[in-house]
Amino acid sequence: MIPRRDSIPSRRFPITNLVLIVINVVVFLAESTMRPVALERLIMSYGLTPVLFWQGGGLGRWPPVFASMFLHAGWWHLISNMLALYVFGDNIEDRLGHVGYLAFYVFSGVAAAMAQMLVSSRSFAPMVGASGAIAGVLGAYILLYPRARVWSLVPLFFIFRPVQIPAVVYLGFWFISQLFNGFLALGVMGAVESGGVAWFAHIGGFVFGLVIAGLLVLRDRRERAREDQAW
Repeated sequence: MIPRRDSIPSRRFPITNLVLIVINVVVFLAESTMRPVALERLIMSYGLTPVLFWQGGGLGRWPPVFASMFLHAGWWHLISNMLALYVFGDNIEDRLGHVGYLAFYVFSGVAAAMAQMLVSSRSFAPMVGASGAIAGVLGAYILLYPRARVWSLVPLFFIFRPVQIPAVVYLGFWFISQLFNGFLALGVMGAVESGGVAWFAHIGGFVFGLVIAGLLVLRDRRERAREDQAW
């Protein structure tokens, strides 16, 4: 399923979301101009390699945690991530504000990275991509906008057809697929040496987004309860 747009209009211009998309695109365009040796050196230096992180010490091991969020492995990797960020990120920025959304995005990426590194602690495969941070956005969205709908392109008999899907169904299916693939990867390859898609980064980011959004929902309910009591 390819998301095109959602049913919740933005109340303000999503400048932070747009800047994040632009940074990711510009970085990838810079990657695409590099020679293979230079690109490999970049990925090895700023991609997040679990075994190197756990063996390292001090602040020097942290720059790849943040830098890896803005590196991508290919065009489809970039496009799919930026499309999801474009569709869902503006509404989370509406709710959190420009600065709050930036902090949430970054910490979602950190939580996602830590989740993956916990299950792949001895992996030498560098992790790159914004999908962990974006998973945090998706986790927050499903809780904050449960009644939203997502216009998507769905493959039916080799033809992509536009379909309107409830956000809880769209994002719930996505999260279940991450759980399934993540635990399948653990069972087939084991967490120690498995590379490829960082399924548990997606899971960790999504859960982090759920937790933060849950705290926001609880805060709003308490504030409404206080207002009702005041009346």
